[in-house]
Amino acid sequence: MTTQPRVTITLHTYFRSSCSARLRIALALKSLPYTSIPVNLLKNEQADPKNTFVNPSATVPTLIINYPETSEEKTVTITQSLAALEYLEEAFPDTPRLLPPLSNPESRALVRTLVDIVSCDIQPVTNLRILKRVAPFGVDRSAWSKELIEDGLRAYESIVRQFAGKFSVGDEITMADVCLIPAVWGAERVGIDFGNFPTVKRIAEGLEVVEAVREGHWTTQGDTPEEFRK
Repeated sequence: MTTQPRVTITLHTYFRSSCSARLRIALALKSLPYTSIPVNLLKNEQADPKNTFVNPSATVPTLIINYPETSEEKTVTITQSLAALEYLEEAFPDTPRLLPPLSNPESRALVRTLVDIVSCDIQPVTNLRILKRVAPFGVDRSAWSKELIEDGLRAYESIVRQFAGKFSVGDEITMADVCLIPAVWGAERVGIDFGNFPTVKRIAEGLEVVEAVREGHWTTQGDTPEEFRK
């Protein structure tokens, strides 16, 4: 067994950001404590120089990991959620794993396929930046989001109905679940009928009772407005 490195972790996050939620949940699952720095997207704080200095994409999340015991006090900054999830897998091998073992490349590819459905087909086209861009064309933002989310969930459902156990791929939480559950929260906000996605619904209900998922929920964050808190 390798020795777990001593680190300090900072997460630039927004309470309703699904990409931020992925990392909040993953860090909780791996029992890696972190400090949150809220970035309010509705106030355009993502474009503030304080944020763009660490994240040139002017987005959230940004994961910053400092290794104080290295000779040069190494700091790693990652500005994309999937790259951050992969890094956590590789840098902290003694924490609960979110990918199947290397000896099972088929399952690893399946997890990554499901991750990509969420991260490529659902999230980018329904995030706040895109919704602002399509609004001047008279697009109904809710209808736009609902249709695109349903398309993605339909693809996700068709795959997991074949391979799901308790969770998306077997009985252990994987990176696919970490990405799925924030997408489900977003889908609930636009009125998606999960009766059309029974396997996704069952997986999500199982995830909702996991403590790490509860910790990552958008209603429980330090920057969650009081009216949205559970």
